[in-house]
Amino acid sequence: MYRIGGERQHYRTLRDTIVQAAKRPLERIRHPGAATHRSETLWALRNVDLEVDEGEVLGLIGRNGSGKSTLLKVLSRITQPTEGQVELRGRVASLLEVGTGFHQELTGRENILLNGAILGMTRVEIRSRFEDIVEFSEIGRFLDTPVKRYSSGMYVRLAFAVAAHLDPEILLVDEVLAVGDAAFQKKCLGKMSDIARGGRTVLFVSHNLTAVNRLCSRVVLLDGGGVVMDGLPEVVTHAYVSGSEGEASLSDHHFVGSLKGTLHYDRVQIAGGSPVNPLEPMEVRVEGECVREIPAMWLELAIYHDDVRLLTRRDVAEPRSLPQGRFRCRYTLPARFLRPGDYTLGLHAYRDGARDHLIGRNLLAFQVADAWDEEYVPENTGMVNLPGHGRRDPA
Repeated sequence: MYRIGGERQHYRTLRDTIVQAAKRPLERIRHPGAATHRSETLWALRNVDLEVDEGEVLGLIGRNGSGKSTLLKVLSRITQPTEGQVELRGRVASLLEVGTGFHQELTGRENILLNGAILGMTRVEIRSRFEDIVEFSEIGRFLDTPVKRYSSGMYVRLAFAVAAHLDPEILLVDEVLAVGDAAFQKKCLGKMSDIARGGRTVLFVSHNLTAVNRLCSRVVLLDGGGVVMDGLPEVVTHAYVSGSEGEASLSDHHFVGSLKGTLHYDRVQIAGGSPVNPLEPMEVRVEGECVREIPAMWLELAIYHDDVRLLTRRDVAEPRSLPQGRFRCRYTLPARFLRPGDYTLGLHAYRDGARDHLIGRNLLAFQVADAWDEEYVPENTGMVNLPGHGRRDPA
């Protein structure tokens, strides 16, 4: 449970507490109409009762704010539960934030030694696995460079490499893999599969439903801090997509790139919600804020299916300056374009030949309903149904 708003609590001594208690009745007499600070409470998690067996790969899915990351922080002993208890049997390794435990001024080599010790590895274990960690992270060339000069992708490569080679009994992984490129994500999923096949337990939080279905043996759907559904991956992910409201609130946590901190995407919404009627045009609305003017750039909408980008839609035909302040974009896809199935939306931004960029993948899951008319026969099309036709010439 968290307290929202109200009077800010400061650390107080016993003397401060006694004095405040004595003064409170006098203040009520002197100022009977004075407003009191009211605070609101929020249960980020409540009545969550789960049991995960040894060797099980459990996926946690749900909308932003449903309690997924909070649950992993409770399991990692970062956050103490207000009620209830957690029982863990085995050594736990967690990868919840990019570069957690890294010291900015230390080199990659020194941070491997430091982070390994923080995660519970002995000096002998770190030395014996050092070369494997460096090879997996693919940053050997920059091993003696301070990590403050690393990109976010290099950060997550090194952080995951250390955590994965801890050989923990329990591995907790949040959405940090979204930072890496496609090849590294595939490599990480393969490593987690190897960990699971070795009889170890994995808890995996992700909006990448394709990876969840491929990796997990069981999936739990969270909403409002509680368990909504618990079962087979395909069944739970399908229920999640089909029940989506077609809207998501976003934060910088979901994005990576050099424009992070300058450009903020706040919200993405599918007009009409999900599932989408394929016989009507599909409109996507995006809102955000630009901290300072960015010259000559594109804002893009991307649609993914099974972790493959099907298409990209730009906001303008030619790159245009984005002024400081709030902005809104609308993207429209023609009717009869997408075939029935499950998809996700991504948001990108590029300028200067993609030298400066911002990328967010799999931000909002949605479903295209099954529909049919004379111009649209889903079973006879591919993933997209291009309008128009070719040309037939005489031989």
